[in-house]
Amino acid sequence: MKIIIDRLRSVHTLEIDEYKQLLSCREQNTIDYLHQQAREVALSEFGNQIYIRGLIEISNCCRNDCYYCGIRKSNTTIKRYRLDEDIILDCCKQGYQLGFRTFVLQGGEDAGMSDDTIEFIVANIHKLYPDCAVTLSLGEKSFESYKRFFQAGANRYLLRHETYNEIHYRYLHPEKMSSEYRINCLNNLKTIGYQVGTGIMVGSPFQTIDNLVNDILFIEKFQPEMIGIGPFIPHKDTPFASYPTGSVELTLILLSIFRLMRPKALIPSTTALNTIDSKGREKGILAGANVIMPNLTPNTQRKNYELYNNKSHLGAESAEGLEILRKQMQAIGYEISGERGDYVQH
Repeated sequence: MKIIIDRLRSVHTLEIDEYKQLLSCREQNTIDYLHQQAREVALSEFGNQIYIRGLIEISNCCRNDCYYCGIRKSNTTIKRYRLDEDIILDCCKQGYQLGFRTFVLQGGEDAGMSDDTIEFIVANIHKLYPDCAVTLSLGEKSFESYKRFFQAGANRYLLRHETYNEIHYRYLHPEKMSSEYRINCLNNLKTIGYQVGTGIMVGSPFQTIDNLVNDILFIEKFQPEMIGIGPFIPHKDTPFASYPTGSVELTLILLSIFRLMRPKALIPSTTALNTIDSKGREKGILAGANVIMPNLTPNTQRKNYELYNNKSHLGAESAEGLEILRKQMQAIGYEISGERGDYVQH
């Protein structure tokens, strides 16, 4: 197995059966070696610097009804909200003073937040903080919408494909949604010039090892600048409420695989990891991640942006907990970076 891992580090690709072997591996020495190799690659590319992104959850209104998501349209138990432009800009002001140089605007596919509004917000952030990157994570939009946001000053876009397998996609989404359309959105984003992020939930209902291999092969071919992965966590008000939580261990294996495959990629250690494992954030970094996204959303609304049960939004997950996060990173030999942390292809 170590020969396979060494080859992945060297040539950034493997055969399908070799990926399956890695994903199925439960031998701890081998897994430790995989994480060590990924960690070494991350250190060689970024040093011991961890980039931080200020996450602003701008709306929990969504037109979609994805079966796994707590803010799905059919969930009538949550309190819906939509941040106005002034509040979003105030979040950015607070974040800038704390040292953030990337802002991530995330939200459901909110029909009440027009392209004009998003364009206005992006343009104002870009004008007020020209040294900062603006990342959007607002779901599926038209080519024209994506282009408007890009021209207004957005630099990056996050859109998880969730699963590349069409049959598996149908298990997770209502009929009117389309895997083909989502992949088309990703291609449009890349064509326009964004730094593009995609990714998956690990352990989502009905997921198989073959599905995960399909996802690896897609990401290998698509070559995103950012890769977001986290374990599936059920939400009590969805059709998958009783399904088991995804595996932290398998998530970390995939994280290391993606680091060896894409050495320069921006890969977060996600909130979902830390929600189900109190040391999940640190484990993600030690498996090759190099990004953390503390929450800048107003405290009054954070609890309403609950994609899954018991989502962490306090302490080191929050912008105001930045000093806690700094100490956690220092404890494992890392430092919080004050840079905006763009993807750089040498």
